[in-house]
Amino acid sequence: MNDNKKTLIYSMTKKSLKNWLIEQEEKPSRADIIWRYLYIDFKQDFSAMTDLSTELIQKLEHYFKFDALELVTQQKATDGTTKFLFRLSDGHLIETVLMYKGYGVSVCVTTQVGCNIGCKFCASGLLTKQRDLQAGEIVAQIMQVNRWLKSSDSELRVSHVTIMGIGEPFDNYDAVVDFLHIVLDQKGLVITPSNITLSTSGLAPQIRRFAKEKLAVRLAISLHAPNDTIRSQLMPINRAYPLKELFSAIKDYIEATNQRVFFEYIMIREVNDQREHALELAGLLTPLGKKAYVNLIPYNPVEEHGFQRSLEDNMREFFDVLMKNKVNCIRRREMGTDIEGACGQLRSVQMKQNKDIP
Repeated sequence: MNDNKKTLIYSMTKKSLKNWLIEQEEKPSRADIIWRYLYIDFKQDFSAMTDLSTELIQKLEHYFKFDALELVTQQKATDGTTKFLFRLSDGHLIETVLMYKGYGVSVCVTTQVGCNIGCKFCASGLLTKQRDLQAGEIVAQIMQVNRWLKSSDSELRVSHVTIMGIGEPFDNYDAVVDFLHIVLDQKGLVITPSNITLSTSGLAPQIRRFAKEKLAVRLAISLHAPNDTIRSQLMPINRAYPLKELFSAIKDYIEATNQRVFFEYIMIREVNDQREHALELAGLLTPLGKKAYVNLIPYNPVEEHGFQRSLEDNMREFFDVLMKNKVNCIRRREMGTDIEGACGQLRSVQMKQNKDIP
């Protein structure tokens, strides 16, 4: 079979792999063996799967391929954060970020080439969406980072995943859900649901749909404003799903899952960072009680947009107002800002100037 028609092996969930084996008149239990070779031993060659029959190896080679990503370059920040530039098989470029945190190794994955959400403060939307990533191309980002760690003689492996890179995850819903089923399998990458955070700009129908998946990962809402006026200016998606509709979906999600919901709030100077904004945000979130948790994020500069980071005094007062109103919140630690690897800074590198990409 032509390589272009082959399926990325990393796009196969355990269930779909078992179904394929049954179709090939093979024992579905062989899926566990293949899974071990892929996600524990990190094999990238079917012929190295020596526990399998020659006939099955030939079938795997006929239908599947490994070559999802090519590492182009990487940058390391002063805090150890490492940003990887990957080339997809069709030539498109994406970015993935590795962060070392006190609780483990976290990777921020990309789900689309470009983004159609168009948030006014974010670099990712400077290039409109070119295409969705396949589930296997998202999984491959974690595999590449794990192999890089291993090649660096590190015993560390990816333990946490944030789906916050380039793109809107719920605009690529099916591939992202398949990705989650793959990485959550406890006989493979062994990443637990509480160690995965999925961030959305607020696609209300998909939030309700996701509640039915029962995956128990952390859901984060990119809120960034306490009212419709400011949010529509910053995030055009709010015109399609204004706060009333968004919060109706969030309440349905909480009722269906009993999960806490995280709210991301980027602090932009004289836009959304005043005391009255904090009081308005508290009023918006108080009805959710302990199920609401706010991450206050210092704005990370994006040259093309011209916004500025909130002053330290404003951020401190904003935090204090939320806490006094019994809204749980933290100020997120900054990581990777100096290599444009922080929240809101990822983009397709074609958009950058003075970059010599081979």
